[in-house]
Amino acid sequence: MINLAIIGCGGMSRAHTGHFSHGDRARIVSTVDVDSERAQAAAALFEGARAETDYRKVLDDVDAVLIVLPHHLHYPIGMDCLARGKHVMMEKPMAISEQECLELIEASENAGKMLMIAYCQRFNPLIVRLKKLMDERVYGDLFQLSIWTEQHTKYHPGHWALNARTLGGGQLFSHGCHYIDLLLWFLGRPVEGTHLGTNFGTPWMEREGTSNVSIRFENEAIGYHFGTWGARGTRLKYSIHAHCTEAMVEAALTDGKLIVHKGRSEEVIMEADSTKHTAEEMGHFLECIENGTQPLTDGWSSLQGLRVIWRLYEAEEKGAVADLRGCALEDVG
Repeated sequence: MINLAIIGCGGMSRAHTGHFSHGDRARIVSTVDVDSERAQAAAALFEGARAETDYRKVLDDVDAVLIVLPHHLHYPIGMDCLARGKHVMMEKPMAISEQECLELIEASENAGKMLMIAYCQRFNPLIVRLKKLMDERVYGDLFQLSIWTEQHTKYHPGHWALNARTLGGGQLFSHGCHYIDLLLWFLGRPVEGTHLGTNFGTPWMEREGTSNVSIRFENEAIGYHFGTWGARGTRLKYSIHAHCTEAMVEAALTDGKLIVHKGRSEEVIMEADSTKHTAEEMGHFLECIENGTQPLTDGWSSLQGLRVIWRLYEAEEKGAVADLRGCALEDVG
């Protein structure tokens, strides 16, 4: 059995605790939060788990940790856990600077412990199937991949996610990193791109609450992501459109359907639930610990996407097109 601690029992932790289904392989023995009531509420979900307000008090009792904390705390606590010989699954994004990311990766390699970043969309069955269809060219060549995420996210005044320093950026960095990761996974080597962001419509955000990204890839395919935390209504919801030379394949993530559009016809070829798929993600983490294999969403893979975002931000400030060469996965290690 792998003994786990959850460090951070806020909103996102509930996506993990509510879908933990690996009792035959692992057990959650500790829950940690500076708010003792939140830690106790999370501990109550797991028989025998104890609640603490200081993560250092639980490290001697666990093999691995799930870190679900404000972004600026990922680095110091992740480094401490790796130094204590614990496998780490870190909620995205890995850290808020490239140097912090590099140090976390080095620490995991030196300790011989797993560092996995929680990009749960990589484990969504609809997206996994879509990736397979694209790789096998079932509908011809993929030339345009468009991703929409429309939601209304407004935090209370003083919340850490409103501040660009503690968040690490804006909506693109915090949430869009999921979808930059997918664009790179599907389309490969990026060449150039642009980002336009605004907090018009989301005045509670210090940095952008709405963002548009376009990326051209080495094979001339285009990737696009639109995300907003200011949606007062939505039609596209969470959806992906893969335009191929013979059909368009739609992953309607909110509705849990994979749909092939060809001319005026459409066919639902797969249905799945619309959860965050943290159970599949956790299962992969446990499998990597058990087998000593590298996670699909390891530190290097995460750094690839974050480097793209940082270059997009820098170019936006200069009013320029970002040079994204050298940001492919094989270039970051």
